[in-house]
Amino acid sequence: MTDSFTHLHVHTEFSMLDGAARLDELVAKAVQDGMPAIGMTDHGNMYGTLDFYKECNKQGIKPIIGTEAYMAYDSRTERPTRRGRIDDSGGDTEGGKKLYYHLTLLAENQTGYKNLIQLSSLAFMEGYYYKPRMDWELLEKYSDGLIATTGCLGGQVLQALLNGDEKGAIEKAARLQDIFGRDNLFVELQDHGLQAQRDTNPQLIEIAKKIGAPLLATNDSHYTHQADHESHDALLCVQTGALLSDTKRFKFEGSEHYLKSPAEMRYLFREVPSACDNTLWIAERADLEIEFGNPLLPEFPVPDGFDNDSEYLRHLTYEGARKRWGDNLSADVEEWLAYELKTINDMGFASYFLITWDLIKHARD
Repeated sequence: MTDSFTHLHVHTEFSMLDGAARLDELVAKAVQDGMPAIGMTDHGNMYGTLDFYKECNKQGIKPIIGTEAYMAYDSRTERPTRRGRIDDSGGDTEGGKKLYYHLTLLAENQTGYKNLIQLSSLAFMEGYYYKPRMDWELLEKYSDGLIATTGCLGGQVLQALLNGDEKGAIEKAARLQDIFGRDNLFVELQDHGLQAQRDTNPQLIEIAKKIGAPLLATNDSHYTHQADHESHDALLCVQTGALLSDTKRFKFEGSEHYLKSPAEMRYLFREVPSACDNTLWIAERADLEIEFGNPLLPEFPVPDGFDNDSEYLRHLTYEGARKRWGDNLSADVEEWLAYELKTINDMGFASYFLITWDLIKHARD
């Protein structure tokens, strides 16, 4: 296998007050290092998706769209009482669980991209509690076309291990595997020199063996160059309302959360080279093209008995015409209606007209 590598756990400037990587510099670094692709997994949102996609295309590298989602422990409707400080690590609650956990999701194809959008939107609309949170129910409903990883130290699998619950960690990983599929759930390994990672990585490797899941090496990049770690630290202070001089504040340990070169990543994970190889496997599998310039209109849900929106629009049109001019429509009216309907259908606006009709009907009723 090649000595290349693809970063798939990457935060940009769109990870608000946490990502210190400008899109153009980030993508340029990946290109400079000869990477075939690069992922984007901003915290809890997809704000930067289109800008990232365009920048990657501009610089000639494959974009892989994703998000590092926030996940509730059980249900997105739960509202546990907060205890102590709140930061991006998930904080603590009175029940001993976190307010939210991290889960890395990547779109493998168009279906996955649409499901990622659905998950992101529903996390805001239905699960927002300190952060936009999704849950197991939503993941089960919108898992098609998505690749998931067990995540960082803030993920449910790692948190179980850190709490000494190896059985619970295996169960969480197996549940994710059941949802996403055998080749679509990766056990994620990170190594920033943290003792917690050094302690849990061997356990993660064993979990991967037990459930038959592939490994994945990532670096949870939050800034492009190692020298940028001080700027990132300042961002965290703004996020948490703390001072740089505050020794008890939330901060990243060390200066290793940058976009490391393939050689650096291969050296870090030299004992498990498949974890790096699998980043390239995902890069090969990722097949997403976002179209620009074409109108993207919502689809009107047509009632039973009609094959599509065009057929239902035709039915309503002739129903209205007969109310106005009787059952025997003149040749001029027939010709006029046929021309209007053909124009609407050729432009792909049938659902738009039906949605407008439905709104007006609702207002009148």
